[in-house]
Amino acid sequence: MQEKIYKDTLNLIPKLFSVEFSLNNGEAFFEMLKKVIDFEDCYVFLLNSEDIQVKLAHNSKIDLKQDETVDISTNLAKKLFENNSEILGKKSELIKLLGLNSENYLISKLAIRETVFGFLLMGRPHEFKKADLTIIDSVTSVLSYKIKDLELSNVFKIQLKALKSAVQETNDAYRTIKSQNKKIVAADKVKNEFLASVSHELRTPLNAIIGFSDILTSKVYGDLNDKQVEYVKDIQIAGIQLLGMVNEILDISKIEANAIKLVKRYFEVSRPVIETCNILMPLIKNKNINLSYHIDKDIDIFADYQKIQQVLYNLLSNAIKYTPNKGSIVITVTNTAKKVKFSVKDSGIGIDKKDQKRIFGKFVQLEDAFYKKETSTGLGLTITKQLVEMHKGSIKVISEKGKGAEFVVTLPIELVEEPLV
Repeated sequence: MQEKIYKDTLNLIPKLFSVEFSLNNGEAFFEMLKKVIDFEDCYVFLLNSEDIQVKLAHNSKIDLKQDETVDISTNLAKKLFENNSEILGKKSELIKLLGLNSENYLISKLAIRETVFGFLLMGRPHEFKKADLTIIDSVTSVLSYKIKDLELSNVFKIQLKALKSAVQETNDAYRTIKSQNKKIVAADKVKNEFLASVSHELRTPLNAIIGFSDILTSKVYGDLNDKQVEYVKDIQIAGIQLLGMVNEILDISKIEANAIKLVKRYFEVSRPVIETCNILMPLIKNKNINLSYHIDKDIDIFADYQKIQQVLYNLLSNAIKYTPNKGSIVITVTNTAKKVKFSVKDSGIGIDKKDQKRIFGKFVQLEDAFYKKETSTGLGLTITKQLVEMHKGSIKVISEKGKGAEFVVTLPIELVEEPLV
């Protein structure tokens, strides 16, 4: 019976990627979900630092309408931002806060690259099993990317609306400029439509490729021979690299439109370091690179967790790209009373002094035979610098040609005394 459920789950995942999904109406999603797991009521919440917002509800037992929010405590927020699914009883803090009264509940987090931004909550009278956690984790992985794609599309719509509004409000003294701006809006609309298409047409299948290759390498559904392991590893590495390039193109568009906002919260400096290393481990192993990290003191900082992880991801992926086989990379985190420093140092090809200011510009490709061999959008360091400066921080590079490179990011920290749990 259990084997049939796992088989049904595996067959369901491709269908979830293709099903029409909307945060205004999720009944098609819930009906499909019922084919692999039994539940009575079910909800999708988005998570902020101080509240949770209901986006979808099926057979609702709470007096909340779509987009309504519920304030949460600091302790509960900290628990909800942890990337793990669990079975809850009706006496848990979240269930009591929502006024739910079923006997058993299951919560599964919505996350992108280990960064939690919401959760799926379902309840039923009879007990949930540990096997249900495995099943629902596969489903919420798909749902996370569905919601992320919708959010990106909304960003593009907001950007276009703002541009149109600016054109309409231009006064008579600037009619010539207004005429030119209409052409810019039209061109920008084409760009946004293209990027929205990229988001749906490229990112979603790429995530499926990476996810399924990861399932195959874990050998959950059977052993692979050596040649199959090698090919699956190549698929996974190529997928991670291509997804990174697509994300860079989308990120630079959002930065230029001032559509990126910081969502700050407290977190330990070790978390983004460890999670970034885990995400890029297939690329590290592929080049037999010796990676190590040293953290002076695991303090809490007040910043946008996802953006800091993205900064580390960009720096580490660059270090991997330009470090030869069997090279080394060292990540070091140090802090003073007011600042924290993240250092990513590699034993790669290094950067000539005359190029060290240029590398943070958009679409910069250095004139070097080694650099030309590596695929790149030329946007990674531009995005990294922008995200660091949004945090009122700084970034610098220390390097000599042929002697490796070290990127140092300095950020302000705000320590706070956490309330006792």
